[in-house]
This record gives sequence, structure tokens and C-alpha cells, in this order.
Amino acid sequence: MCNAKCAKCVGICLVPLALLCIVANTLLFFPNGETGYNTAEKLADSVWCFSGILGSGLLMVFPVLVFMGMKNNDCCGCCGNESCGKRFANFTSVIFAGIGAAGAAYCFIVSAVGLNNGPKCTTLTSNKSYIYPFDEGNYLGNHSMWDTCLEPPKIVTWHVTLFALLLVMSGIQLVLCAFQVINGLFGFICGSCCSCCESA
Repeated sequence: MCNAKCAKCVGICLVPLALLCIVANTLLFFPNGETGYNTAEKLADSVWCFSGILGSGLLMVFPVLVFMGMKNNDCCGCCGNESCGKRFANFTSVIFAGIGAAGAAYCFIVSAVGLNNGPKCTTLTSNKSYIYPFDEGNYLGNHSMWDTCLEPPKIVTWHVTLFALLLVMSGIQLVLCAFQVINGLFGFICGSCCSCCESA
């Protein structure tokens, strides 16, 4: 399979992942679909990092456009080297794959921190103040602790589910971008396995 075809497949896979990350991060601002809790004092700090919207979402637009457009790049007539255009396209894809990997890594780290810290909520002892009631992720394996949170209702389930989804999806994006770095380097060093000049 050509390097450009591999890159296009990576780009196609990144599109739904980016959209899902944007949706998941947006939903974090509306616990249980309610709008009364989307303030800095009521939501965890990790929600306000916009990691799914910016890192794994909007930042992925650039790699996707580059990956999906590689096949259309001209590969002929560059300083007498037929594969020069393809080599440049592969080199460009490596740079943008690095950008995509950085965005995915940002989302992955923020999601891991968000899961570890848990959500903000009110408890019986917090006097209606929003606090972090859990220490260092110890609540993840102990569902009986989740009832500690009173407001917003079912915030722990909402928080854990969406951050877990962001963690998984950004991890997949990271793997795909890392694959494209290797694919692009291979195409840059060895030349494209397909030549548009073969028929010339």
C-alpha cells in the first residue's frame, strides 16, 4: 500500500475520533444534560482545559487535511527527481503528525489527571461548597464512595465515563499519529512506493 493511501486511511480514522472528543468534552460542561453547573467553582479544573475540544478536536483538523490531501500532491518534475514531490509531502505529514500527536497527548494527560482527581461536588460535610471529595483516584475501584457526591446528581458516573472515553480516544489518536510519523519517515527516506510518473 502506498504511503499516501496509508496517510489517507489515518486521516479518515482521525475524523470521527476528533468529533467524538469534541462532543465528549462539551458534555462535561453539562452534567446530566443540565446547564446550572457549568461554572468554574462547580466543575473540575480539568474540564476547563478544553483538552477534547482543542487538543484532540480542533488541532486534529490540520493533520487530517494534510493526510487526506497527500495523494493529490504532484510528485513529478522537482529538480529532475520524480519522487521529490512525494518525499516533501511525506516530510510534511511527519510534521503535522507530530502536531496531532502533541494534541492527542495533551488530551490524554488531562483526561488521566481528570480521572485521578475526580469531579467537584457537594458532600454532607462540605456545607454546600463544591470540593474534590476523592484522593488520588482511590474512588475509581470503589463505587460505594460515589454516593459521597450529592450535587450535581450522578456527577461521578458522568465525569468518569466522559473522561475515560477521552482517554481512550486520545490514546488511539496518539497511536495513529505515531504510525503516520513512521509511515511518513519511511516515505521520505525511501521514496513513495507509487510513482505518478510511471505512466509518463
